[in-house]
Amino acid sequence: MTEVEELRPLVEEESDLFKDINMQRGNMGENDKTKAGDIERPGYLPPSPEKRPEGKGTWQVSAFHLATTIATPAAFAPLPYAMSQLGWPGGVVTLLMGTAVTYYCTLILASLWDWNEPNRYVRYRDLGRSIYGAKGYWSVLTFQQIASIGNNITIQIVAGLSMKSIYLTYTKEASPSMTLQHFIIIFGCAELILSQFPDIHSLRFLNALCTGCTIGFSVSVVALCSHALRNGDAGHADYNIVGSPSGKMFGVFSALGTVAFSFGDAMLPEIQATLREPAKTNMYKGASLAYGVIAVSYWTVAFMGYAVFGNAVNPYLVNSFIGPSWLITLANIFAVVQVLGCYQIYCRPTYLYVEQQVMDYNKPPLSIHNCLVRLGVTTVYIVVITVIAAAIPFFGDFVALCGAIGFTPLDFIIPVIAFLKVRNPKNPLVKLINVAIVVVYSIVAVLGAIGAIQFIHTDTARYKFFANM
Repeated sequence: MTEVEELRPLVEEESDLFKDINMQRGNMGENDKTKAGDIERPGYLPPSPEKRPEGKGTWQVSAFHLATTIATPAAFAPLPYAMSQLGWPGGVVTLLMGTAVTYYCTLILASLWDWNEPNRYVRYRDLGRSIYGAKGYWSVLTFQQIASIGNNITIQIVAGLSMKSIYLTYTKEASPSMTLQHFIIIFGCAELILSQFPDIHSLRFLNALCTGCTIGFSVSVVALCSHALRNGDAGHADYNIVGSPSGKMFGVFSALGTVAFSFGDAMLPEIQATLREPAKTNMYKGASLAYGVIAVSYWTVAFMGYAVFGNAVNPYLVNSFIGPSWLITLANIFAVVQVLGCYQIYCRPTYLYVEQQVMDYNKPPLSIHNCLVRLGVTTVYIVVITVIAAAIPFFGDFVALCGAIGFTPLDFIIPVIAFLKVRNPKNPLVKLINVAIVVVYSIVAVLGAIGAIQFIHTDTARYKFFANM
């Protein structure tokens, strides 16, 4: 065979690759297998144009990443408020079912990592494309951006509320000069610095600290609940669902979105890509550890917070407590540190997507050109998020909306329909259960969005923009 004949298959494969990229056709088949020296297709290890090394993370690292992205103070601090809109029976059932279903969906999504051997899908959107073509790619990308941006708006509000609470506790000023917006901006500046790290694996030590802060926040809140109960700070708790019939209905809808938000994880394939082989087994183990932490934290905070305050609970639970001040401050410190890491994990899909359009991958990652590009991209992103969070700081409303239209599709619906298409389970009971999950959580997404939009409309009419909440 001549040298030209030997090169022809590679040339043809490269031509097919660029056709695939330009036409956004991602239904990958047998011809997608890459060889040494070939140009890798997007979504494989290493993806093009970014040349990622093989994953190095352990299963413990995956647990840190998952716990950081899911179990944030922004996720479980509003759970008692959601229960106040659902009542004891509805709240308990919704929370327990959400825990079980999202854990199951995490495992089946992790199982699809290598469904099309020998390919490895290191981005959620590329996994969607491999199964459903261009529609899968753009559907996942759209929901992922909604979830990521909505999540970061929400946790930036939480960080601002927590820092403001600390400030008001210890300031000597008769009339405090700093507002919620000042603290939201300060948090944004801190995130801009962290955004210059190249990837989430480089922040693994921060995420390990964040996992500890998740536990610390939960323990602090439980201690505060015990103190409030012992000292009668909350008075007699009323568990009746209050409001007009329409208000109760929209409250239930919004609560469904809040619970969905609390289990939000839009980044599982991206996290799995950081793990060493066997990545699937490591992700299973990491998810099991993470969900152990999540279940204990969520159930304890949700049930105790609602038990103590009833329907008088604040959407951000920490603001319901009146003392002791040092313990409230400690809980707020845990909250700020924890969301520092969570924000970084959720902003990475947007950074990566934009950087791939403008980065020069022929130059080193730390070249002046690429550093300036990263600085520009991250600055624009953080300024936009900061302005929105400062202008419309309605924490509970954003939680419900983001959970309904962002995390519910990504975490409860897409993994199941992908599993049904790829695995096609023969057992009718298994198929029925999976179809039921899709139907139920599709309804949750619609109702949650309706409730959240209604409350945002109500709050924007009641408060001015840039309100100092």
